[in-house]
Amino acid sequence: MLEARIQQQFFECADLMYQVADGLARPIADAAQAAVGCLTAGGKLLACGQGGGQLLAQWLCSALMLRFERERPPLAALALGPGLAQPLQAHGELAGDSALGLALQVRALGQPGDLLLACCTGGDDPALLAAVREAHAKEMSVVLLSGPAGEASALPALLGETDVWIAVPHERPARVHEMHLLVLHALCDAIDLQLLGDAEPS
Repeated sequence: MLEARIQQQFFECADLMYQVADGLARPIADAAQAAVGCLTAGGKLLACGQGGGQLLAQWLCSALMLRFERERPPLAALALGPGLAQPLQAHGELAGDSALGLALQVRALGQPGDLLLACCTGGDDPALLAAVREAHAKEMSVVLLSGPAGEASALPALLGETDVWIAVPHERPARVHEMHLLVLHALCDAIDLQLLGDAEPS
């Protein structure tokens, strides 16, 4: 019984991969082109998330600054989040407002032409909403990586013409997290392909 339940986790994940492959390929390609355009023009990528999305933001920036599967020069990428907000909290400026923290980081570090990648599994997180609004105020484009979002969701409604929305249509947060990591793998590979050309990863 236990083994069958474990196997079902793999089957459900594999089924979802096949279901979303066609639909997500285009927005991932758009996100990769936006990232390369930003980075090659001297801009930087800022990434943020809430919960598990924060860990994914940190992983993405590490892969861009260090390497994904191929050696290349470091790319300008910075993960926003609690660590960067600690000096503000120590100074008493956040007053317990975590939503303000990400927005202040975008305001301080973002420049026109930069790119913000925001990662959430679902729902309208106030911190991410504030960060996206601040990015637009700084004339930055946004890539939103999310779970399923209904018509009433505020995050996708904030996106403009130069923004990209990558939505994983599944209700289970575990499946959404798994797909988000795969999306970031595909994104890093596509960025490297555009920067380095077609070659086998080492």
